[in-house]
Amino acid sequence: MVKQVVTTICFILFHCIISYWAFLSSCSVHSSAKTIPAIARYFGTKGRYEEVNPYLIDDILAINNSLVTLPSLKCNAIHLTAVIRHGTRFPTTKNIQKMREFYNLVVRDASGNLNCLWEIKSNWKMWYRDEMDGRLVDKGREDHKHLAQRLIRWFPSLLTKDNLRHGRVKLITSSKHRCVNSTIAFRAGLMEGLKTQVELEHAVNDTLMRYFDQCERFVKEVEKNKSALEEVKCFIEGPEMKRTMEKMADRLEVPYASITDNSVEAAFYLCAYEFTINGLNSPWCQLFDEVDAQVMEYAGDLKQYWKRSYGHEINSKSSCILFHDLFHRLDRVVAQIKSNGVVSEVVTVQVGHAETLIPLLTLLELFKDDIPLNSTNFATQQNRIFRSGHIVPYAANLLVVLYQCPDGIRMGMRLNEKPLTLPGLSDPVPLYEDVKMHYSALLGGCDQETVCKINNS
Repeated sequence: MVKQVVTTICFILFHCIISYWAFLSSCSVHSSAKTIPAIARYFGTKGRYEEVNPYLIDDILAINNSLVTLPSLKCNAIHLTAVIRHGTRFPTTKNIQKMREFYNLVVRDASGNLNCLWEIKSNWKMWYRDEMDGRLVDKGREDHKHLAQRLIRWFPSLLTKDNLRHGRVKLITSSKHRCVNSTIAFRAGLMEGLKTQVELEHAVNDTLMRYFDQCERFVKEVEKNKSALEEVKCFIEGPEMKRTMEKMADRLEVPYASITDNSVEAAFYLCAYEFTINGLNSPWCQLFDEVDAQVMEYAGDLKQYWKRSYGHEINSKSSCILFHDLFHRLDRVVAQIKSNGVVSEVVTVQVGHAETLIPLLTLLELFKDDIPLNSTNFATQQNRIFRSGHIVPYAANLLVVLYQCPDGIRMGMRLNEKPLTLPGLSDPVPLYEDVKMHYSALLGGCDQETVCKINNS
């Protein structure tokens, strides 16, 4: 009996030692530009575009024509509207301050013997400065430059020198510097890809691209209402996040009270930004295991769900103005095709934010889970559809394409260069009139002034 107990204890100790050394091994990975962090898929809105389309890692200008099937070889693209999120950016000042505070805590108080801690303390310096405040980085410029060049390959009959020269390509942007600079980079990509130089100015339009700021009801009921994000608060205070914080404290060998939700968020951001900006698998990433990363991703998705998506009706309704702008343009193209066959605005590019895209996609009833995301169903939502990192990574794009086909005008929609099938419409490239019929209630209503008006009664 004694022998059996001793054997069991030795077995448990052996596995504990193996697990400990496995973590040490994972933590000893030095910063490398050649490896992708194991947790990169969980970065959410801080993720890079290549995680959504991994084939771009080998060829950044590659397109996958096999993804798109048209009902007839005689279908020709006649218009493209692209709503695009800005490219990779620096953290905001608020998050830089959180990151600095956590870095200082690690340097000052962490006493673990993990190699990644030694690397952080010895080799890594806090280089993020407050004035960087969400500005576009070089990688972000490349994001948009390369997207423009891929769109030339996707739509060679639309993005042409002739259409550029004759003003049939329009660029619209949010006033935020990261969006303006993304638009400028997109334009540079067009010029380089088409081997031409023509005048192509952009227009700033916050009414369209930052509609959420101007929707009074959204601002009051969600943006400035703490109770609107109660589910997020409950999750942060719940068992999954508590365990993540405790594991972080154990690894750093600091008191549990030293690690807050802001601490683990800052560590996660340090891992994410080092990778998305510099392509580094930094030692910060080794402070998380996969379960930790899943918890962090879910916290971010909960925030997007309740602040920008299905959590509150006004979230999606705030995008009515952008919805109507899109369909008014498509109607105009259809009318011109039926009239004289000459389209005056062949390509429209609109550059905004994750907050621009998510409400519009929600209004279109896309990425809707059967069971809403909440603070208590993390474990059962591992296969959820609503994953912000898959939907709106940096340079995320919604592409709406009109085709002239033998049986009429058809509409195709893609997100991040992958086809979308609209809910209620089984055809991946349905007739445009069928799309309008499906969204008839929104087209006949969804008035921005009405939905955004504060009800004081």
